[in-house]
Amino acid sequence: MTLNARISLLKHAPASLKALMNLSGSVKQSSLGERLVELVNLRISQINGCGFCVDMHWRDLIRQGADPRHLNTVAAWRESPFFSERERAALRWAEIVNSQPHADASDEEFARVREYFSETEIVELGYAVATIKAWNMLNLSLRNPVPEVPAPGF
Repeated sequence: MTLNARISLLKHAPASLKALMNLSGSVKQSSLGERLVELVNLRISQINGCGFCVDMHWRDLIRQGADPRHLNTVAAWRESPFFSERERAALRWAEIVNSQPHADASDEEFARVREYFSETEIVELGYAVATIKAWNMLNLSLRNPVPEVPAPGF
């Protein structure tokens, strides 16, 4: 990967950028809570290989007061003692949704996520995954690099 973006995501298609930013904002303000949304964003960005998003969401979780040691184990959440059952259910469901059609959102998996989330929250989790996946794909395809010094607000 180069250290320069192919095209500036912020300079083109302003209406679409604004719409995706608004969707991101609404997901963060959902009933899931900002911490859980950011954990999902971090995990899905790790899976999708988006360094820009991994960096941004890690920094946001640190800003929220997350322990760096806990965040270092997000990729290994199944073996980590630092996550609640609700967070584990969200991370599992997010991984499944992100992997479709290659993973099966089976009835058993759906029943597991329903133990911890309402129907509205499950839909909000779906929007969270769809939103971060869109950002990941845009950043990866345009080769948006991890900034040495993050821009204000990112």
